[in-house]
Amino acid sequence: MSEEKKESWEWLKAIVVALVLAFLIRQFLFAPVVVDGESMMPTLEHNDRMIINKIGYIFDEPKRFDIIVFHAPAGKDYIKRVIGLPGDTIEYRDDILYVNGEAIAEPYLDELKQIYDGGSVTGDFKLVDVTTETVVPEDELFVLGDNRRHSKDSRDIGTVHIDEVVGRANVVFWPLTNIGIAK
Repeated sequence: MSEEKKESWEWLKAIVVALVLAFLIRQFLFAPVVVDGESMMPTLEHNDRMIINKIGYIFDEPKRFDIIVFHAPAGKDYIKRVIGLPGDTIEYRDDILYVNGEAIAEPYLDELKQIYDGGSVTGDFKLVDVTTETVVPEDELFVLGDNRRHSKDSRDIGTVHIDEVVGRANVVFWPLTNIGIAK
């Protein structure tokens, strides 16, 4: 085999390996996602580009306040914040989150509360299943967008089964002005 053909063959092998690795990384480890809409504002802006960590929940369960991407009804992926975990009762009263009867701070809503100038960010509601006395069933999550007035979330679509979760979305990589870790 000529030296030129040998070098071409090596390049071809390197390109194929790189493509296979890129496919595997995107399919099983990390993937980009584009924020569509204003439901997570001001934490995430419309058209922010983020990295989804797909592998994290293989070894760990979602935690309260994680920002996740999940398969929603109608074949669309949503990005929302985990509020309720399996077995939790969830209530909002006077714009305060109560989980299992305990008031829980939501500092990521402080900026939005200033924008609404004292107006309610989250309307009052209490989710109760009279048969089980719990709101969030086993293997399910209760999720809300940060911009509660403009979010289609568990209040509309119900709880999200853990198997529908694609991964945690917490790294914004575009636009450069928003680059960083979403909290």
